[in-house]
Amino acid sequence: MSFQKTQTTLKRLGTYYLALFVWLFTSAMHIPDGYLSPVASLIMFLLVLPFWGMGVRKIRQTMNARSVPLISLMAAFSFVIMMFNVPLPGGTTGHAVGAALAAIVLGPEVAAIAVSIALIIQAFFFGDGGILALGANCFNMAVVIPYVSSAVYQAFTKGTEISSTRRPIGAAIGGWLGLTAAAFFTAVEFGLQPLLFTAADGTPLYAPYPLSVSLPAMLVPHMLVASVVEGMMTALVILYLQRSNVQVLEAAGKAGDSSGEVPLQKLRWLWVGLAVLVVASPLGLLAPGTAWGEWSIEELAKLGLQSIPAGLEKLSTLWGAPLAEYGLPALGNANVGYILSALLGIVLVGIMVWLLTLLATGGSGKQKQSV
Repeated sequence: MSFQKTQTTLKRLGTYYLALFVWLFTSAMHIPDGYLSPVASLIMFLLVLPFWGMGVRKIRQTMNARSVPLISLMAAFSFVIMMFNVPLPGGTTGHAVGAALAAIVLGPEVAAIAVSIALIIQAFFFGDGGILALGANCFNMAVVIPYVSSAVYQAFTKGTEISSTRRPIGAAIGGWLGLTAAAFFTAVEFGLQPLLFTAADGTPLYAPYPLSVSLPAMLVPHMLVASVVEGMMTALVILYLQRSNVQVLEAAGKAGDSSGEVPLQKLRWLWVGLAVLVVASPLGLLAPGTAWGEWSIEELAKLGLQSIPAGLEKLSTLWGAPLAEYGLPALGNANVGYILSALLGIVLVGIMVWLLTLLATGGSGKQKQSV
């Protein structure tokens, strides 16, 4: 197939179909409560705080009320795509984050806020990721991926036109490095627990697997499969935007600047794509197994762990999410419950983004300039 025909095919498929392939093949990194010690959790929370501060400052300086739809869209995509679980080699499952694309469209500072909002809603309402581990999850997925991906993308595209072929190349390499770096940090956080936090008899108190296990378990599938697919598909999305929705790329990192405003009609098909993903979200229920490092106490026992770490067992029940595992048992239909959970998540994301933007900008819809 010629390059011109490939471009035409991409236009017909649309961003949401391309992104769907990315989201269905990327691994998960949520850390549940109990896998990190309270000390480690506190340290990770303190590490992510400055990045949240920079994100809010960026919103205050360069964004306004008209930026809410674009930020909400990126945060909602991140929320929904993390509901898509698929089987991976070794009997585990995986899902995507969507942070690399958010970083390219919004800039890393605002992307950190958008993805963090999705993670916060997941943890508190749906039990996806721990409450104590929220700082670690936000650092790994909402900070590492956006900043690494954006840095690589900017390095490759500096001084180039929007239509430059360097942009999809930079997006591909940035997506690969960003996701791989996040996997590395997650693996280190897991692997340090049995080294630093043990009981009197020397047994681990929290995550039971050392660096020799966590590093290859997290890095190999990402470097060889997940990060490669994410990078390639992110590049295809950027290529599509170059050809059919250039205003989204032109607005990257400068929503609120009149030259970078994205008309609502330009976001229409992206919202349609999000609706398609919501309807298709029950596909995430078909994958057997659990993502590496997200096992429950019962699953750890089935995996052959001789004794459950005391700290892990104690902290694993710290928070009872009202809609755990994106389910509504009263409905008696898991598929419908999953779809409704996705819709509820999108609504909550929109409300949180709107409130945060309103507070950060002082409730003004007027344009704000960078200082």
